[in-house]
Amino acid sequence: QVQLVESGGGLVQAGGSLRLSCAASRRTFSTYVMAWFRQAPGKEREFVASRRHNGGRPLYADSVKNRFTISTPIASANDTVYLQMNSLKPDDTAVYYCALREGIVLKNAPDEYPWWGQGSQVIVSS
Repeated sequence: QVQLVESGGGLVQAGGSLRLSCAASRRTFSTYVMAWFRQAPGKEREFVASRRHNGGRPLYADSVKNRFTISTPIASANDTVYLQMNSLKPDDTAVYYCALREGIVLKNAPDEYPWWGQGSQVIVSS
């Protein structure tokens, strides 16, 4: 069983920055993709960004390109992913979830990810 634990959410003013972290409870698979999704009240869960375990070009939603950066640490005891969020807007307010899938194909559909974190609230005030 894989558990993903998130941290780093909070309240920030528009234009500010936050960094989310997500760590797996253990080493998972030899190849995997970690991703971030978000869900605002009354809306469906939407894709934010994804990245392969060994780097390579990440995938971003158009709404966050050039503002958000998904990254992984150079060395980590377990599988970890970060989401650096800059120039935040009120529309970025949502619960942010990290997710993990085995393999190397970057996917942007929630159904493609079997493992999920508990969610981290991000509120951007205007």
